Amino acid sequence: MIKKQLFKITAKINKAVLPSYTKKNLDISKASKFQMGLIAWRYFITKNAL
Repeated sequence: MIKKQLFKITAKINKAVLPSYTKKNLDISKASKFQMGLIAWRYFITKNAL
């Protein structure tokens, strides 16, 4: 229960702070390793928050 709340809070912080590459139409095949890391991080947090 507490773990899920932590993921929800982290997801809200991610949404406010981190860039959204889907809105910028980033081609994933041309993304840098840093951008891929951010995409993976956001996916992990969102998946666990739901």
